[in-house]
Amino acid sequence: MNTTLTTAPLAPLLARLFIEADEASPSNAPVMAELSTTEWARLMQSKTDYIELYGRLKDVPLPVSRETARLLYMLARQGGVRTIVEFGTSFGISTLHLAAALRDNGGGRLITSEFEPSKVARARANLEAGGLLDLVEIRVGDALQTLATNLPDTIDLLLLDGAKALYPEVLALLESRLRPGALVVADNADHSPEYLARVRAPANGYLSTPFGGDVELSMRLI
Repeated sequence: MNTTLTTAPLAPLLARLFIEADEASPSNAPVMAELSTTEWARLMQSKTDYIELYGRLKDVPLPVSRETARLLYMLARQGGVRTIVEFGTSFGISTLHLAAALRDNGGGRLITSEFEPSKVARARANLEAGGLLDLVEIRVGDALQTLATNLPDTIDLLLLDGAKALYPEVLALLESRLRPGALVVADNADHSPEYLARVRAPANGYLSTPFGGDVELSMRLI
């Protein structure tokens, strides 16, 4: 059975975007050579200075892995997901996978937030090229503001892939809208110990497990 994900125009677009992302990996970016390992870790976990880090990476794609991208599509398809919120658009690779699942589910709404305007322009162009722009609303700015209003009453799936230090705050902002059974996928969640402590504590209403070494997959239980 053909799917939006495995056929043109999306399949060749994603193949190209992943190759470009491999070639422009953050580890190869000249701006990163200026940062020590200690400084990199500090910026990743800072709730304020992350702006400096992501500003340095404004021209670098920061996608999920190929495996995580496919997992996102599968989770959204299997669950018949209709409403998705994404924190951290970058160039839109994860957004494309999630929007493809919505298309193959018969439609829906994906709200994604990205604070770097130049990345928003790239993501929008990629979504248009993939034939999925009509399913996606891209909000530009600080997610703690852009995702604070005008959201669906219930959210079926939440992807956290922006500034890692803000994962707990973004989750808290959206938590009341997560329906029972909603999935929360947090990429590189090991950079946010506070987030992991929250979703792994049974009293907080989640069932959570690490997946693939760099992803935390959680289900909202209440």
